[in-house]
Amino acid sequence: MAAGLPAQSLALLVIDVQPSFAVPERIIAGIRALSGRLYTVATVERHDEAVTPFERQLGWKPAADDDSLVAADRLFIKHGYLPPAALIDHLRSRSVERVLVCGIQADTCCLAAGFMLFDAGLHPTLLKWLCVGSSLDRSADLGARLWQHHFGSVLHDADELALVGRGATTRSIS
Repeated sequence: MAAGLPAQSLALLVIDVQPSFAVPERIIAGIRALSGRLYTVATVERHDEAVTPFERQLGWKPAADDDSLVAADRLFIKHGYLPPAALIDHLRSRSVERVLVCGIQADTCCLAAGFMLFDAGLHPTLLKWLCVGSSLDRSADLGARLWQHHFGSVLHDADELALVGRGATTRSIS
């Protein structure tokens, strides 16, 4: 657990770490290690063309039956970039204040989750070392820069987790 915050006020949100996406093993291993120490919720993107037109508009689609590659205390199925509204309701029911976000597509799906969390009054923090960017920028640098600009809270390595809860959760990136 991150120092300085009660366990119930902190959660890990794992975005779309699933077989449909090329997730590096080091990312999966890092997320698994952290999920063993924090209350964890995860999303899985499942294709339903009637809900989100991935195939029609983008010529690509995730599987219709993927499961998370990371064990979570609660799994949410989504269709599109945003997490379902039920995820916010769930976090609020647990009195979560800060949400550590990691996973796939730091510049799209993780960023969309960040906007949703922020708009709900929660404090999203991106764990950059546990993210992969979209095909536009696999390094996740673009996503981290956007996240820093919009939410001001990006951690770049596991050592910075100790800063969570001490008010020092931001670090500028160049």
